[in-house]
Amino acid sequence: MRYKLASPIITMGLALALSGCISFGSDPPPYFLTLEPAATVAPATSRTAAANEAITVVPPSLPQALNTNRVPVRSGGTAVAYLKNAQWVETPDTLFGRLLSETITARTGRVVLDPQQFTFDPGVRLTGQLQSFGVDADAMEAVVTYDAALARGADAIETRRFEARVPVAAVDTASVGPALNQAANQVATDVATWIGG
Repeated sequence: MRYKLASPIITMGLALALSGCISFGSDPPPYFLTLEPAATVAPATSRTAAANEAITVVPPSLPQALNTNRVPVRSGGTAVAYLKNAQWVETPDTLFGRLLSETITARTGRVVLDPQQFTFDPGVRLTGQLQSFGVDADAMEAVVTYDAALARGADAIETRRFEARVPVAAVDTASVGPALNQAANQVATDVATWIGG
């Protein structure tokens, strides 16, 4: 039995038809959002900590609505959409965890470790959950809500909720990015004050 090969024109036409059905992802936004700490540690700064004095900052856990690089917009109490053309460079847990570490180090002068270093001496352990990290469209505010848990040893755990709200002029990337950065820095500053020097 002999098989006849398809002509190059038919093959090319089939390939073009399939290319219209296949997508390798949406186009990326014009730029990505990140968090910039308001308080930073100067280069060449050296710190030491005695036993149990270091602080280990664990990136916060996230509800499903925040477990994405997109920026959630809440409206009507229960509806959640995502801001068009706005994406974080990393998920909020990583970005906010890094911001917390930098802010606590800069404002308290204490040694701050990440979870990969805690085997040296976990000391005080900060964990928590980001409850909100997006926009309240009804109030026209960027909202960051962080439920923190601080273990100051084997026998004592303290919890506290921190929240910051910053007005936004419009629900767009240009307004929401800076407002969320400001709100995240306010929460991180409040957490650093809570932990103390």
